[in-house]
Amino acid sequence: MVIAFNTFRENLRDKILYNLLIFAALLMGASILLGALTINEQEKIIADMGLASINLIGVIIAIFVGIGLVSKEIERRTIYTILAKPISRSEFILGKYLGLVITLAVNLVIMFAVFVFTLWMTQVPITMVLVQAATLMMVEFLVVTATALFFSTFSTPTLSAALTLGLYFIGHLTSDLKALAERSSSEVKKVIMTALYYLCPNLELLNIKGQAVSGVSLAWSYQLSATLYGLFYASLLLVGAVAIFQKRDF
Repeated sequence: MVIAFNTFRENLRDKILYNLLIFAALLMGASILLGALTINEQEKIIADMGLASINLIGVIIAIFVGIGLVSKEIERRTIYTILAKPISRSEFILGKYLGLVITLAVNLVIMFAVFVFTLWMTQVPITMVLVQAATLMMVEFLVVTATALFFSTFSTPTLSAALTLGLYFIGHLTSDLKALAERSSSEVKKVIMTALYYLCPNLELLNIKGQAVSGVSLAWSYQLSATLYGLFYASLLLVGAVAIFQKRDF
């Protein structure tokens, strides 16, 4: 917990977080202007751009702050001082992860509050499915952060960012991969695509922005199963990150 709160304070001192929050607020403001130019679609555009802004900023923070959680300590050589203390390597990894998760949660709450205020100002209905969408966004952030941390334990920041971005995009295309595998005539391609389908996280399960914008209610059973799926996948990545970091030689 000491490492987690220290990581959280360090992230708060990073000006990029404030810049991203301002950028998200500007995007939501722009959605109001765009909505005013449309006919009968104002509510959908404002809600859609608001949720998209929150998701975009959260993913950017999760990836580009997440890849530096371990590499920064190694570059500054503070890792030697930390590991010389009565702190295990697993506590170090989990503390760093939890610190960024707290940062993301605080940012999500602030951005969602701005989003709700925008909806209230423009008299757009505020439904429970919007809260569900924001909750599943947080679960997605947990998975993306765990992915960035996992890759950062054994690769450079640049490669970690590329791998995390690649897995993020694949995670939103897993259903297409399965469809391509079923239609492919090549056995090799079919095996590769099927393997990617089962190994990569299905992030589309956590994406309900379309239903939220349309006002379609979501069953709480789906919310629970999608949340458990995301937490399970993030846990596997954290176990892998700890296992790899335990074997690193400093």
